[in-house]
Amino acid sequence: MEKFYDRKNELELIGKIERQSENNACFTVLTGRRRVGKTALVKEFLKGKRGAYLFVVKTSEPLLCREWQKILEEQLSLKIFGTVSSLSDLFAQVFEFSKSNHFALVIDEFQELENVNRSFFSSLQNLWDSAKGESKINLIVSGSVYSMMTKIFEGQKEPLFGRATHKMNIKPFTPSVIKEILADFNPNYMPEDLLCLYMLSGGVPKYIFLLMYAGAFSKDTMLSYALGETSPFLIDGKEILVSEIGKDYGIYFSVLRLISEGLTCQSEIDSVIQKNTGSYLKNLEENFGVIKPIRPLFSKPASRNARYQITDCYLRFFFRFVYSNQSLIEFGQHDTLKEIVLRDYETFSGKSLEQYFTSKIQEERKLTSIGGWWDRKSQNEIDIIAINALEKTCCIYEVKRQAKKIDMELLGEKVRQFSNNIPGYAISLEGLSMEDM
Repeated sequence: MEKFYDRKNELELIGKIERQSENNACFTVLTGRRRVGKTALVKEFLKGKRGAYLFVVKTSEPLLCREWQKILEEQLSLKIFGTVSSLSDLFAQVFEFSKSNHFALVIDEFQELENVNRSFFSSLQNLWDSAKGESKINLIVSGSVYSMMTKIFEGQKEPLFGRATHKMNIKPFTPSVIKEILADFNPNYMPEDLLCLYMLSGGVPKYIFLLMYAGAFSKDTMLSYALGETSPFLIDGKEILVSEIGKDYGIYFSVLRLISEGLTCQSEIDSVIQKNTGSYLKNLEENFGVIKPIRPLFSKPASRNARYQITDCYLRFFFRFVYSNQSLIEFGQHDTLKEIVLRDYETFSGKSLEQYFTSKIQEERKLTSIGGWWDRKSQNEIDIIAINALEKTCCIYEVKRQAKKIDMELLGEKVRQFSNNIPGYAISLEGLSMEDM
């Protein structure tokens, strides 16, 4: 039996909603990138409870109703009357049943219902509005396509706008959980193995367990698996983003490739692509949730001194090494691809190490803000600044792969340039290397 890791906070929150739904109908929207473990979470929640799990497949509406009718009868003992061929008719009976029965109902990949019957969202709005006062349903809908789920529930002209009583965004595992998993599979792991696992997965459960169940516990075996001929790591990036962006993804992918290669300012990206990419960057940030602008801590929100970052570790790896070397993959040159990754590994993984420590510090400390800082000419740069405005503390970190390369004297000089932003704060300086992971 597979071990279920973490998600204590998420299960506790869903448990509170479950208890609330015994008296008042609840409608929870669960979001998060593909492979992050939403399905595993809801299935763990449903254990020992009266509930049903429905998965949206791309099929005709009558066939989906037929399949769901069987599941509702088996898992809820809900006898559906007549031959039901529309989702509207099926859920009319579900909501009627919920007036005298308390249960949880999970609909996974909810956004795909738009491809089955888009008008169902209006029907669901009417059914929910009519029944919620008497209903005892704990309705949980889950979706992976960020742009569609945002549109369905946050678009002001959409029928389900404002209907959700709770919203949860499921995040990747934290560093402590990643360490726990790796230690379970490889008790003698080295810091380099942990960094490689973080660099490839960013804490996304699916990627972690693909590697673990393949016996890839070390840096070398992880890279060999991820870059192997049949590896899901070679195709998943494209599949995830095409579901978000659509078939006209050419310029978007070019922008992401350039960001992964270190061209993080719009002016740099524009000069290579030879056009204004402002609208593409905006879509990637706001509509698809793939990038975010990083600004120096304490700079103005509208500051142009921004650098774009791919927020997902795996996607950053995919665009830096996989997408940019498609010809090698097509010709079966997987060993050559691995050589390229190893050649650039230290430089590339250094940024992943920064992201790892940022996440680790957030997990372990109470903070009001965390980020980096650089001056307008990018001559002075600080890797991580962790602020607690309530306690007036500021911890400043220099991150290097090797401890011997940390120069605390140089860090002190950078801090003198920055410290006028935080008068009255107690400032501490610390060096972080792979030994501290």
